Amino acid sequence: MTQMPRLKRRHFLVGAAGASGAAIVGLPNVTLAQDGTPLPDYVAWKNADTMIVHSPETLETVRGAIGTSIVTPNDEVYIRNNLPAPDDSIVADRDAWEVTFEGLAEPMSLTVGQLKTVGVETIATVLQCSGNGRKFFEHEASGSQWETGAAGCIIWSGVPVRDLVAMMGGVAEGMDWLTGTGGEEIPEGLPPETVQVERSVPVAMMETAILAWEMNGEPIPLAHGGPLRLVIPGYYGVNNVKYIKRLAFTAEESPASIQQTGYRLRPVGEKGAPSQPSMYEMSVKSWITGPLMDAATGKVQIHGVAMGGTSAVETVELSLDGGETWADAPFVGPDLGPYAWRPFVVIADLEAGTHTLASRATNANGDVQPEDFPPNERAYGHNGWRAHAVDVTVA
Repeated sequence: MTQMPRLKRRHFLVGAAGASGAAIVGLPNVTLAQDGTPLPDYVAWKNADTMIVHSPETLETVRGAIGTSIVTPNDEVYIRNNLPAPDDSIVADRDAWEVTFEGLAEPMSLTVGQLKTVGVETIATVLQCSGNGRKFFEHEASGSQWETGAAGCIIWSGVPVRDLVAMMGGVAEGMDWLTGTGGEEIPEGLPPETVQVERSVPVAMMETAILAWEMNGEPIPLAHGGPLRLVIPGYYGVNNVKYIKRLAFTAEESPASIQQTGYRLRPVGEKGAPSQPSMYEMSVKSWITGPLMDAATGKVQIHGVAMGGTSAVETVELSLDGGETWADAPFVGPDLGPYAWRPFVVIADLEAGTHTLASRATNANGDVQPEDFPPNERAYGHNGWRAHAVDVTVA
């Protein structure tokens, strides 16, 4: 598999064109992603020009594909699956998919069709892998070397979990966790808890969580968790359990390895443990997504996206000189709520030469995007503005 070069900072020559997808000569119906790797069959519908294939289960969105629109189209959203996607037979009759609810006064099982009669809510959220930005760390952490493309802004529609809780008589006493179990097939011969995708989040998240059946106005594609996905606004993607088949209120966190030792923020060289912080709430973050296209003069449209994590992004600043000076950058487009990102655009007249462009966001809680982010074993959560800066040469 083609490996992306490891760069501390991306360098762009204004006026240079990027690579694009193409069919493999002699192999009809096989399409190359942006990095020259064929798209896996289950995501062959993706826009190949905007995809980088790290593995069959991990596809990254090309940095320059995120423009000045808020919502990321389904065919450009990144892919991160901890297990292979189930057979597509599970989306043949989407309304028949059944979910079991536990830890409630009146536990029951409901189909997607029945869930649609309980209530509907639409919410815009940033979906982001915990490892987004892994490529910027120095310690060569294992895993896909994501740059900025393991993130997208999605509009989800589904039933609010709080409505289901009310319908089932409330949460049973002593239940401190909301636990979602995915419906992926467990490989034969492996203990389920070692590979099962099952995540627990604090029970308070039931107030904003939804069970979604729609993604950007369409039935959720199989590759993204259809027919039904748990969405926890403001939380990293691993907590947004795909193919959800069980939603339980539990007294303890899930015993699954992905909960107990995986996705834990820990020092380099240390093993994962339940005592370490789990990858729950996303942090304030921004990055520049252009210029990456031709420019006839030094006047350049600089654009990017900014997110607040679990509170709304309030401001974003832009630097043209590597952080020496900063100026406010205006947002464009409507505000889709506290969990969505907001595009920003600045028109700058850049002189010939190389410029280091950086962005720095602040959220409604007053959290400011830091200059750097300390290393951790699995290279999670990088939101440092300096590593996300880009060097742009104006010819």
